[in-house]
Amino acid sequence: MTISSFSRTRAVPRTIAIGDIHGCSTALAKLLEWIAPQPDDVLVPLGDFVDRGIDSKGVIEQLISLSDRCHLVPILGNHEEMMLGARDGGADFRFWINCGGLACLDSYGSTGRIDLIPRSHFAFLESCRTYFETERHFFVHANYQPQVPLDRLDIQTLRWLSLRDYVPPSPHCSGKVAIVGHTPQPEILDLGYLKCLDTGGCFGGWLTALDVASGRLWQVDEKGRPRGGPMHQLPPSA
Repeated sequence: MTISSFSRTRAVPRTIAIGDIHGCSTALAKLLEWIAPQPDDVLVPLGDFVDRGIDSKGVIEQLISLSDRCHLVPILGNHEEMMLGARDGGADFRFWINCGGLACLDSYGSTGRIDLIPRSHFAFLESCRTYFETERHFFVHANYQPQVPLDRLDIQTLRWLSLRDYVPPSPHCSGKVAIVGHTPQPEILDLGYLKCLDTGGCFGGWLTALDVASGRLWQVDEKGRPRGGPMHQLPPSA
């Protein structure tokens, strides 16, 4: 193979999951700068893009634009579910506000008017998936039941059930590795058959991205500063 033909060889597409972002747009921007998504890459943000952090609007804008650069497969988290439900006002709106929605509204320049959020942002949330699966992995926001096929799992489990509500589940009946977020961890929870990537980016921890095949990690804090030391890596998935 000549040098010129080698340079035209396409890189192996990556499947990269991103843990809970929670309005940390600066961290997301730096993470994406490092990842440098390519057109054939599949990026799977695991949900909870909004609330708590200072720039939910900026996060959604980045995710929308990211869909033009790679294959974006966003998973709907419980905070996006609350945000969508809040459009009808009343108790659902108050519930969302009490769970971090006020910070989201602030990022749109509003202290109480959800109608100031662009329709395109709601349309993006409505397009998010409940789960995603590949040949070797499946991606959900929160949790799963070991003996229940993915297409039969209930929304409460998929979006709301913390890994702390009972001992982490055993391997899934599909035999695939579960990639989840939702339950903040000081470090990545890696059980081999389950990896939790919520490492508390909006709570003084890290926003984490994982190439699920190679095990390569990218981690930045809320201000976009990389984690110190050499780039660390999880064992590659089987």
